[in-house]
Amino acid sequence: METVFRIESPRIIAAVARLVRDVGIAEELAQDALVAALEQWPRDGVPDNPGAWLMATARHRAVDLIRRRENYARKLQEIGRTLETTAPPEEPSAPDDIDDDLLRLVFTTCHPVLSPEARTALTLRLLGGLTTPEIARAFLAPEPTIAQRIVRAKRTLATKNVAFEVPYGPDREARLGSVLDVIYLIFNEGYAATAGDDWLRPSLCEDALRLARLLSGLMPKEPEVHALASLLEFQASRSAARTAPNGDPVLLKDQNRRRWNRLLIARGITALGRADAVATGAPGPYALQAAIAACHAHAYTYDETDWPTIATLYGLLATRSPSPVVELNRAVAVSMAQGPAPALEIVDTLATEPALRDYHLLPSVRGDLLLRLGRTTEAKAEFTRAASLTRNERERQLLLRRAAEAS
Repeated sequence: METVFRIESPRIIAAVARLVRDVGIAEELAQDALVAALEQWPRDGVPDNPGAWLMATARHRAVDLIRRRENYARKLQEIGRTLETTAPPEEPSAPDDIDDDLLRLVFTTCHPVLSPEARTALTLRLLGGLTTPEIARAFLAPEPTIAQRIVRAKRTLATKNVAFEVPYGPDREARLGSVLDVIYLIFNEGYAATAGDDWLRPSLCEDALRLARLLSGLMPKEPEVHALASLLEFQASRSAARTAPNGDPVLLKDQNRRRWNRLLIARGITALGRADAVATGAPGPYALQAAIAACHAHAYTYDETDWPTIATLYGLLATRSPSPVVELNRAVAVSMAQGPAPALEIVDTLATEPALRDYHLLPSVRGDLLLRLGRTTEAKAEFTRAASLTRNERERQLLLRRAAEAS
């Protein structure tokens, strides 16, 4: 039941928000549908199509809510009666409109009335189905901060009467950066889950990839849109090789690249070509990341990887979009291109970064570098610390195994 709800809740929230025009209320109605399922499914059995059952229940509750709104009683009662038997009426569409409730939800929750941090957190909550702790991990921020951010964001959208729509022209362009960031973060949560028993959450990857493809069709002259689609195609191409038959993570160097999806790689190359074709200036952050992913995709073995180029691209990315996480990734590339010693110097400069204080990949990377330098006792301590910081059980077991092997 939990799995079904996590998969279906974004679509339910998006569809109901289109009716009630309030994302906070839409989320509550989706949760009401889950409560109804908890009451009825154990007694009556799980329906053949649980997602459709949840959607219908949430829509019926939305209709009931519409009927109860006193200020629009007569008109909305009529709408409610119609909605019970027919699909929602089609809205007038412009030539470049998108008839996709999930994408409407992304653009709505990325409205400029919200801060960039609030936009991303709220969309991850509603569209990605992430919990507050998972979003906090994605932001490297305290959980209470994220919880308050989400509550205030929903309240702001309601009090400002923000329309549930995909905007046009300059308004759409103004929200584009936040939309791209949100889609990328949703994909990342599916690609390497921050918590839980599973390493991958394929449904999140699929939703993010579908949204990126839709957006590239909507905005064909935006290079970063194509670049994000390219990046996600490349990343998604590795999914089948990233876990063992028992679900355990498989590190990049150990992956069977014959299991990489060559069709998705070809799509990634095509999308990157489109980004290059419409670019007019220096490459953006998603173009640089897509170029890095392309380097991995072009290597048929781990040893053939063009690590010097990847290290250079990470250096450009660190200049274009500086962050401690980018710098940590650059250190990994430098370790492969130049050796573990210079990379360890980079990692050690990140030890005092507040944002990385509880970030498990920092001690994980440091442990790997120390192991390659023969400093096994220190490496074991770093892997053990990394295992204590991650909330993903599969990743914890992997790190504990690495700690044991370093002994």
